[in-house]
Amino acid sequence: LPYINFNPDIVQCWYILASQILAALAVSLGPFAAGLGKGYSSPAVDSLKEQQHRFPAAVSNASSGIFSVSEQQASWVASLSLLGAFFGGMLGGLAMRFGRKRVLLITSLPFSASWLMTVFASSVEMMFATAFVGGFCCAIVLVVTQVYISEISVPDIRGCLSAVLKIVGHIGMLISFAVGAYLDWRQLAMVVAIAPIMLFATVLYIPETPSYLVLVGRDEEAARSLQWLRGPEIDVGHEIATIRTNIIASRQYHDGCRNTFTTITSRLLRPVLTTCGLMFFQRFSGATAFNFYAVSIFRQTGCMNPHGGAVAVGFVQLLASCVSGLLIDIVGRLPLLIASSMFMSMALAGFGSFAYYEDVHKEHRNGCLIAAQHDWIPLLCVLVFTVAFSLGISPISWLLIGELFPLEYRGLGSALATSFSYVCAFVGVKTFVDFQQVLGLHGAYWLYAAISVGGLCFVVCFVPETKGRDLDEMHPKYTHT
Repeated sequence: LPYINFNPDIVQCWYILASQILAALAVSLGPFAAGLGKGYSSPAVDSLKEQQHRFPAAVSNASSGIFSVSEQQASWVASLSLLGAFFGGMLGGLAMRFGRKRVLLITSLPFSASWLMTVFASSVEMMFATAFVGGFCCAIVLVVTQVYISEISVPDIRGCLSAVLKIVGHIGMLISFAVGAYLDWRQLAMVVAIAPIMLFATVLYIPETPSYLVLVGRDEEAARSLQWLRGPEIDVGHEIATIRTNIIASRQYHDGCRNTFTTITSRLLRPVLTTCGLMFFQRFSGATAFNFYAVSIFRQTGCMNPHGGAVAVGFVQLLASCVSGLLIDIVGRLPLLIASSMFMSMALAGFGSFAYYEDVHKEHRNGCLIAAQHDWIPLLCVLVFTVAFSLGISPISWLLIGELFPLEYRGLGSALATSFSYVCAFVGVKTFVDFQQVLGLHGAYWLYAAISVGGLCFVVCFVPETKGRDLDEMHPKYTHT
C-alpha cells in the first residue's frame, strides 16, 4: 500500500470537533423531541375533529375513546403546551445550578411520561393536562441544551452546533407532519414519547460542562470533562486556569459592585432586554401560530392536500435551518438577523395585500377566488417568509441566550428569556383567530408585517454581533476596569 502522510494537527483537530459534535448530537435529542411535540398539535387537532365527524355516535360512548372537541378546546390543546413552557422556562434556568447534565436526565423521564399519558387520554381535559406537562418539560430541556452547547464548544463552531439544535427540531416537526398524515393522534403521541427516552440514554454517556464544574469548585472533574471534549493529547490546564481565573474575577467584580446600577445594567439587564426583544419579534411574526394550525389552515383553503402542505412548509424550514447552520459562523449573527427581518416583513405585507385584494374583489367575482394564474403569489410569500424566518431570527434568538449572559447570570437570564418567549408564543397562538376575526386575514398579516419592521429597527439599534467571540468566562483577556 502507498504511504499516506497524515498531518497529526489535522487528525487532532478532527478529534476535537468529533467529541464536541457527539456531545451536541446527544443533547440534540431534546430539541428533536420538542420538534416532534411542536408538530404534533397540527395533525392531532385535525385527527380529533375528523374522528368526531366520522363517528358521531361514538362520541357519547365513553369506552370508544372518541370524544367531542370544540374549536376553542382545540385551540387550548394547541396552546397549553406553550403556557406550560412558560413555567418550565423559569424553572429550567434556575435548576441549572444543579448541573446541566443532571437536569436533562431528570427531566427526560416525565417528558416521556406526559406523552404516554396522552396516548391513553380519555377526555379533552386530560389532553389539556398532558399538553401543559409536556410543554413544561420541553422548555426545561430546550433552555438547558442551548446553554450546554454554548459551554462545551469552541467559538469557531459554536454557532454551527447551536444551529444543529434548530435543525433537529425542524426534523422532528417534519416527521410529525409526515407521520401524522397516516397515524391518528394517539399513535402519533406514542411516536413522540420515544424521543425523550432516547435523550435519557444518550446523555448518560456525555460529560458535564467544564464551566459549570469549575463554577461549583469541582476542578478535577472539569479537567476530565474538558479532556473528553478537546482530546487526550491536548493540554487543558491553561483553559481550565483561564475559566477559573475569569470566574473568580467576575465574582469579585460582581460582589464589589453588587448594588450599583451600572453592574446590573451591563451584566444582566442589557442581555435580558436584548434576548427578550428578539423573542417578542420572533413569536409575534405569525410563524408560531401557523405551525400549530398548519393542517387546519391548509384544509380551510381547499386548494391542496392539507398534510402535504404542512410537510412542504416543514421541509422548507429544515432546508433553511441547514443553510443557517453554515452561515451563522461565516456571515455573522447581525447580517442574518437584518436580512431575515427585511424579507419577513416584505413577505407578510405581500400576503396581506393579496388577501386584501381578494376580499375587496370577492363580491365582484361572485365569491370566486382569484384566477388560478395568481395562486403563486401567496405560495411565494409563504416560502419567502419561511426561509427568512428559519435562516435568521429563529435560530439566532436562541443562540444569543447562551452567548450574551455571563456565567453567574446565565441560569437566571436563560430562564427569563425562555419564559418570556413562551408567554409570547402562547399569546400569539391564542390570538391568531381573534386577529383574523377583528382585522380580517389581510389585517392580521399586515399587523405581523408591522411587528417585523419593528424587529428590524430593534436588531439594528440594540443587538450586538457575537461572531467568533469567546464566552466571557473562557476568554483569556476577560477583565473588568
